[in-house]
Amino acid sequence: MTLCGLLSLLFGCVPKATFRSVDAETFAREIAREGVQLVDVRTPAEYAEGHIPEAVNMDVNGATFAAEIATLDPARPVALYCRSGRRSKLAAEQVVKAGFEVVELDGGILSWTGEKVQ
Repeated sequence: MTLCGLLSLLFGCVPKATFRSVDAETFAREIAREGVQLVDVRTPAEYAEGHIPEAVNMDVNGATFAAEIATLDPARPVALYCRSGRRSKLAAEQVVKAGFEVVELDGGILSWTGEKVQ
């Protein structure tokens, strides 16, 4: 039994929910899975310059980000990316707190070698 498992029995320790930060190759496999919700958390202007196909834009710094997260299906995983990986990590923390399974593209779209839509 793990330490947290033992502590949870004794003190109600609940492991903190986290997200996975993955490289571009792994991210490509993740977003190819059925049911994954792909979200670009950059600004609408950045999104318009080019994005991963089928990604929806939800600006993490926008006033409506929390409301937009609430429109996602909590039964399906969420894949997030931004320009370099900084904002998507911040967004991932928020989306995990909202109860979602999250994978994040480390290095952002700058590290992406797959197809882009413009």
